[in-house]
Amino acid sequence: MHHLERELGIFLRRATASSSAMARMVHPELDPAAYELLALISGTPDVRASDLAAYIGVGRGTMSRQLARLAEIGLVSRAPDPEDFRGQLLSLTDEGHQVLQTAQTGRRTFLGRALDDWEPEQIAALTLQLGRLNRDLTTAWTTRTPAQESAGA
Repeated sequence: MHHLERELGIFLRRATASSSAMARMVHPELDPAAYELLALISGTPDVRASDLAAYIGVGRGTMSRQLARLAEIGLVSRAPDPEDFRGQLLSLTDEGHQVLQTAQTGRRTFLGRALDDWEPEQIAALTLQLGRLNRDLTTAWTTRTPAQESAGA
């Protein structure tokens, strides 16, 4: 587990740097976490802000601040939720779609260069394992936090 933890740590640092670069491509003042938020909204138009917060694992206040910034710079539109007067339905604006597509193209080009000597089967296997890891991490996080693990709770 020691080697896995180290490799994941390096991977996460690089992913954070990549997200920062992608966010700057979208808008120079954009928070790095907002890039992934745009991608999620793009994939699930008219998603509720509360559902996004729960999926990502952040509080509603954090989500509200990020969404306010995305709306302020014209990338996300918010509409009242007809089923919940307190809720909002989120979609990308035309500009939001355009800048996200540009950033995603850049990210995919980078990944293509990085994995240029990988066989398609290796990329497919990595994709499946990362999906499994993400699901298992979500399950582990929702059942026991790292702090609880450290404390032996």
